[in-house]
Amino acid sequence: MNAYEKEHSELVRRIGAECTVLLKNDGGFPLSAPGKLALYGSGARRTVRGGTGSGEVNTRRVTSIEEGLEAAGFIVTTKAWLDAYEDVRIAAKEAFIRELKRKAREHHTLAILENMGAVMPEPDYRLPLDGEGDTAIYVLSRISGEGSDRTALPGDIILTETEKRDIRRLDEKYDNFLLVLNVGGVVDLSPVADVSNILLLSQLGAETGHILADIVLGRSYPAGKLATTWSAWADYPTVGDFGDRDDTRYNEGIYVGYRYFDTVGKPPLFPFGFGLGYTTFEVRTLGASEAAGAVTVRALVRNTGSFAGREVVQAYVSVPQGKLDQPYQTLAAFAKSRELAPGEEETVTLTFDLRDLASYDAETASWILEAGDYVLRVGTSSADTAPAAVLRLAEGAVVRTGRNCLGQPDFEDWKPVVYAVSEVAVGIPVLTVNASSMQKEETIYDVPACIDPQVAKWSDKTLALFGIGAFDPKGGIASVIGNASKSVAGAAGETAGVLKDKGVPVLVMADGPAGLRLSREYVMDEKGKIHSIGGGMPESMMDLMPAPAALAMKAMGRKIPKGELHEQYCTAIPISTAIAQSWDVEAAETCGDLVGDEMVRFGVHLWLAPALNIHRDIRCGRNFEYFSEDPLIAGKMAAAITRGVQKHPGCGTTVKHFAGNNQETNRYNSNSQVSECAMREIYLRGFGIAVRESQPHAVMTSYNLLNGVHTSEHRGLIEDILRAEFGFEGIVMTDWIIGVMYGKKNKYAGPNAARTAAAGGDITMPGGKGDYEQLMKGIGDGTVSRAQLEANATRVVLMARRLAKKN
Repeated sequence: MNAYEKEHSELVRRIGAECTVLLKNDGGFPLSAPGKLALYGSGARRTVRGGTGSGEVNTRRVTSIEEGLEAAGFIVTTKAWLDAYEDVRIAAKEAFIRELKRKAREHHTLAILENMGAVMPEPDYRLPLDGEGDTAIYVLSRISGEGSDRTALPGDIILTETEKRDIRRLDEKYDNFLLVLNVGGVVDLSPVADVSNILLLSQLGAETGHILADIVLGRSYPAGKLATTWSAWADYPTVGDFGDRDDTRYNEGIYVGYRYFDTVGKPPLFPFGFGLGYTTFEVRTLGASEAAGAVTVRALVRNTGSFAGREVVQAYVSVPQGKLDQPYQTLAAFAKSRELAPGEEETVTLTFDLRDLASYDAETASWILEAGDYVLRVGTSSADTAPAAVLRLAEGAVVRTGRNCLGQPDFEDWKPVVYAVSEVAVGIPVLTVNASSMQKEETIYDVPACIDPQVAKWSDKTLALFGIGAFDPKGGIASVIGNASKSVAGAAGETAGVLKDKGVPVLVMADGPAGLRLSREYVMDEKGKIHSIGGGMPESMMDLMPAPAALAMKAMGRKIPKGELHEQYCTAIPISTAIAQSWDVEAAETCGDLVGDEMVRFGVHLWLAPALNIHRDIRCGRNFEYFSEDPLIAGKMAAAITRGVQKHPGCGTTVKHFAGNNQETNRYNSNSQVSECAMREIYLRGFGIAVRESQPHAVMTSYNLLNGVHTSEHRGLIEDILRAEFGFEGIVMTDWIIGVMYGKKNKYAGPNAARTAAAGGDITMPGGKGDYEQLMKGIGDGTVSRAQLEANATRVVLMARRLAKKN
């Protein structure tokens, strides 16, 4: 390993425990020393580091949980069980792949296109649980990825009969038993919720095995909190649609996650914000103050246990019911203590602006605070909050002007029949808020764009080429799998290079929300051409390739031209959901800093991450790439990661997928129907926070339509909200639009590069001959004006000059 690989691996190992959540604890852990250990479960040897598809990172090595525990000195006494499980899994996987290919042949399509991201359900089996030792660990793993959603079936969200049986038996048999959840999303734990010790390890990158060993031995400790509500499958709301091929209706409106559970008074298994540790804490509110809408809360955190730890203090606000419907409470701020030794204490400060809790009133197209009592609640989870102060607003206030621009769904948002009551005890301080003291923000729309003088002289053809990514006129598989860059081996794509000799450099983009996804190795031939070794295909896709194509890909990997061999091993960091579970913006920024360092090393300008779509439904296959069900957590984490990346000159993030991208089923042509209010308050708020706090250099639109319009062609979304309201200054690109992905059996037509450009989308990625032809046709028939193309190209050129000259 290179020095940077060792340094970055150690960094991930140190941060990892901050991302883990202890859900149950009977005091049996940590262990005082390693010894004999009975290790079971699907993730013991096949530990999942992260999700599939764009989430895959080509790291040099991955430490499994079995390897990590053995390296820490444990003697694993269940080798025979692990070997037998491996045989069961291999047979089940082969049968699963055969069935996918058979169905694809019946549908006259390719398995790799029809089943991208498909995951085999965990199989049932019966193996003896006879490992020696007083301690047992069962590692339950799940994986999901780009292209397919999860299912509420055994082996996925639901536990298999084997898992339920074995977990219960192990908890009864061994003195110390730990159920470890090596998962990227929620599983229904209700059948095993009475198990003594449960750790949500999550998926922490290449160091996952070492991180668990450190936690088991007390060398580190779980210090995370849930960023998504965990409950029994039957407890989740069924109000809205999920997985419809054509139209997915977000009927639930603003009632997503804890906003639903808290409002209807339904206790989940493990609430949003919940997490235990090896120690205990006392949290006491010291006071609150307000000035011109800025609220400050101080709380004393004291370690009352016998082990070191950190605590997260959370502030929620119950907004008064009025003209607009409101959930029981909304997260307003959070703060994580430093490490506290037993008996040690710290005063933490939480701050927020009351205006950020304003609701969008579609009738007046404005953000408003209605008159009434805003109850400030402080606690350590959404289910453990107590009133700390009342913010009394005598008069309503309009705090920000807006513009209705997102279209109309064909329904009215659902509202609960019965609401939980926000009770306030006598003696709670009342702070009077003066509505006139809060500054009103006036949004200015339709501001003419600046045009670079050089761009103004370009021909229509050159403008069209700059409106799409650099492409191979012959096409090929590289674009489909996100490996279209000619400058950096395995990078996802790059901007047009037709004017490099005239001072307009190329911007190189790399995928991978949990680290950079590049080819591990490449050769540069005598002519300076780069040849990836291995072909660049994500590992999860190889099984679904047609046999001739798979052989060709393998041949590409073996056929190495003469030239100098180069390595590009990147570091797999924790998945976004795990980073969010840290509730630690400094840890998130550190992860961004790590990625930024590797971007500089390998010549990447734009990282196609972070992704901050909302955990609307636990079935979304890409939830592991996303942070939370709450937009404040999502926005704060994305902003922190962006700051970490962009502290490196020449490097930028690309926040995505903008917006309403909350399912993988028919993701290219599915229409998300969402109200203006829910879209702004839930699904767009995190993007606004990320832009205002960190100004990412790029934003990527999503594949889906929003209320009948592809997001890449949605001028209201791009120009009115992103640029005018949020103040975004960077470039806007599409997700990787490939013509073969858009079939004829869809209700809605695919996107068009000319309409994308007309909406203010700067680049259609990864670029293709068809996109170029669409743009040239659009220039001719007036679909897109030359002035708009000049504005788009100007943004690309300015960003290229800004980043490429520094990296």
